[in-house]
Amino acid sequence: MHAEVQNLFVRIHLLYLAQHQDLTVGDALPWLEERGYRVGEREIKQELEHLTQENFLTAHGDQWSLTGTGIEEYKEITTVLGRVSNELLATGTEA
Repeated sequence: MHAEVQNLFVRIHLLYLAQHQDLTVGDALPWLEERGYRVGEREIKQELEHLTQENFLTAHGDQWSLTGTGIEEYKEITTVLGRVSNELLATGTEA
């Protein structure tokens, strides 16, 4: 997977994980690796910082938590991903 695409999916997964718990790099790394991502602590920290700059997460020392803006963004993402997934799965055998 291209690095930019992976970064986007990592951000989405980080927002998903933040729905359930405050995030630390140490907690996110094995969770993402279990899902097949090849990332290091530096990349995760960069993505968490990016999400913080976008006001989707807020930092508390070495932990990040979801903001109200992050909740709304995650809801929008899941809606769009649902549509995209349905389209791709419906047409996947036609390509």
